[in-house]
Amino acid sequence: MADNLSQSFDKSAMTEEERRHIKKEIRKQIVVFALMIFLTLMSFMAVATDVIPRSFAIPFIFILAVIQFALQLFFFMHMKDKDHGWANAFMISGIFITVPTIAALMLLLGVNKI
Repeated sequence: MADNLSQSFDKSAMTEEERRHIKKEIRKQIVVFALMIFLTLMSFMAVATDVIPRSFAIPFIFILAVIQFALQLFFFMHMKDKDHGWANAFMISGIFITVPTIAALMLLLGVNKI
């Protein structure tokens, strides 16, 4: 049991397959993060410039927000992992409570008049 203490941590803790998997996962997260930055810049450019017509700017930003929300859920909140069942259940139930609440508040406050 004490024989493993003489080895360095990276050699004793992970196999080569685990290291490759972690590197692949880090690479995916960096790519998704860069994609989210790009989506944010696209939404900023939609508002800052007149490239996109004003009537299409709000739906365009909303579409980008939904895409970014889905990417964040799957890659950073680990919704794609199978061993996060309870966390997934709570996040999904939170979405099902939040969306109707926001829609009801928008209707009550008259925000839907553009």
